[in-house]
Amino acid sequence: MTPRHAADDGSESTPHGSRWSDLDRPPLNVRALRRGLIRPGGLWSELELVQRTGSTNSDLVARAAAGTAAEGAVLVAEEQTAGRGRLNRSWTAPPRSGLFFSVLLRPHEVPVDRWGWLPLLTGVAVATSLSRTAGVDTALKWPNDLLVTVGGEERKAGGILAERAGDDAVVVGVGINVSLRQEELPVPRAGSLALAGAVSTDRDPLLRAMLRSLEDWYGRWRAAGGDPAASGLQETYAAGCATLGRPVRAELPGDRSVVGEAVAVDGDGRLVIATEEGAQEPVGAGDIVHLMPA
Repeated sequence: MTPRHAADDGSESTPHGSRWSDLDRPPLNVRALRRGLIRPGGLWSELELVQRTGSTNSDLVARAAAGTAAEGAVLVAEEQTAGRGRLNRSWTAPPRSGLFFSVLLRPHEVPVDRWGWLPLLTGVAVATSLSRTAGVDTALKWPNDLLVTVGGEERKAGGILAERAGDDAVVVGVGINVSLRQEELPVPRAGSLALAGAVSTDRDPLLRAMLRSLEDWYGRWRAAGGDPAASGLQETYAAGCATLGRPVRAELPGDRSVVGEAVAVDGDGRLVIATEEGAQEPVGAGDIVHLMPA
């Protein structure tokens, strides 16, 4: 086995292959990230960077179950080999081409029935921070996809997955395509920040901005007891949600579907669909398809 050596920034190099093998995709600087994010009284308690793992969500859920991770633990991977999206969809990308991370949250002062807002909250934090830092217009597809525009076409550039970790914690995972080129996209309708014309694809400031925004929104939401209206979360999510005001089809469990106009996100974070029959049906789980206007 070729010996591996720790680089100055916490990444790895080998005697025969530089960690800078792709000059467009430098490694994350874990020491600088820790200096910029971990502070007394702040949310983030630790930040670990691994070169390669199956799923940061699975790893952090396991650590939470073992009692080895505190609230505010952040796990970042340069490459995920078994990343998961909603509905058990796979999420893969070349090493260092994106940002793949999970965070552990323990919102004890918030009623459990409001924890369903955490992936939507994360979507707001991610979208608003990337709009500022990368200079890319972003939108949210309910409940937790990040959309960008590439060549006049709406494409998915990221996603969010929340999982319970025992009775008192939630792990929220984020995957963002940062520098993926057209030929590297997993499906033709995928996108990346680079393809959307980002002013910067430097992953260090992008990750810092996302985690600082998440800390801010999580603090507001927690201080309001998880109330999405009082914290401003519900209004902000609706303002940035590309699903609202357009015709959609909700593909629901049990091979059932609902077609109509997405008109609101209610206080429980559900998408409200106005059907042609005049009913308003709230959808809490399922796959949403944006339809072309009639």
